[in-house]
Amino acid sequence: MTKIAILGGSGYTAVELIKLLLRHPHAEIVAITSRDESTPLIAELHPSLARRLELRCETFNPDRLIAQGVQCAFGCLPHGVSMSMIPRLLERGMRVVDLSADYRLRDPNVYAQWYGESHADLAHLAQAVYGLPEIYGDDLPGAQLVANPGCYPQTAILGLAPLVSGKHVDLRSLIIDSKSGVSGGGRTPRLTFHFPECNESVCAYGVGTHRHTPEIEQTLIDLAGEPLQVLFTPHLIPMDRGILSTIYAQPTRSFSEAQLMDLYCEFYAGAPFVRVVKHLPATKESVGTNFLDITVRVVRERIMVIASEDNLIRGASGVAVQNFNRMYGYPETMGLL
Repeated sequence: MTKIAILGGSGYTAVELIKLLLRHPHAEIVAITSRDESTPLIAELHPSLARRLELRCETFNPDRLIAQGVQCAFGCLPHGVSMSMIPRLLERGMRVVDLSADYRLRDPNVYAQWYGESHADLAHLAQAVYGLPEIYGDDLPGAQLVANPGCYPQTAILGLAPLVSGKHVDLRSLIIDSKSGVSGGGRTPRLTFHFPECNESVCAYGVGTHRHTPEIEQTLIDLAGEPLQVLFTPHLIPMDRGILSTIYAQPTRSFSEAQLMDLYCEFYAGAPFVRVVKHLPATKESVGTNFLDITVRVVRERIMVIASEDNLIRGASGVAVQNFNRMYGYPETMGLL
């Protein structure tokens, strides 16, 4: 049994993570931290947890977490906050899965450029493993710090990985058009997510500036072995959850759809949570699961990839549990099926 702490218990990713870990036979949640000084019961923050978890939130105290026997912490904190807290856990020998963006980008200069602040934990940044199991799964068992991937990047990276790794497409003309439900913006109230503002409306945002762009490029460059660029545009859709990404690429040679489907099926043959499907995936098919659904088409001599996932589970908390399983040698699907 692995004893778990959740850092930052108030958000959507935290409650989804708690629900998954409650059904995991080898995980025991023993502590939940919150910056709320009233230290509420977790069920007061998330009523769906009533009679399922009776823990009271506590202020962050690494020595207290160690005294409680915590072996692994999941960080559900905003970027900038994680890197101020997580080093204190790592220095005490704890293992961490961080769901923020603080440890995803290897180059601190790139982090500063896209996040507008200097990275405060360069020592641990260098040792972090990017937690996309289908690509870096072999690096996870020995990892002390895992940087959980972002929601959009998973659809983009896994949607393009078979094409980019085989250099089957032009690496300078990759276009990713993504749409996400409102929960992707988090639980903190903001005007953009106010019901009268977002309902019955679709809008693009972060055009050319979205912070997931360098994260997508970093892994695709690893796969390609050479520089590349993506044009990534996210959109806000008036639904609770789910991401649908439509990806466009120029092939370097002629492919039939059957050849591309075979390529994807072979690439993901050992990936339990990537479903290569023949039909056009819809967000409702993956909501509530850790599956990422992918299909591929040839349209007017271009390749189109369509990928769908639940942004809160596969996009965050579910893949965090997938990473946890790999770190501790548990079956990868444990607690997720």
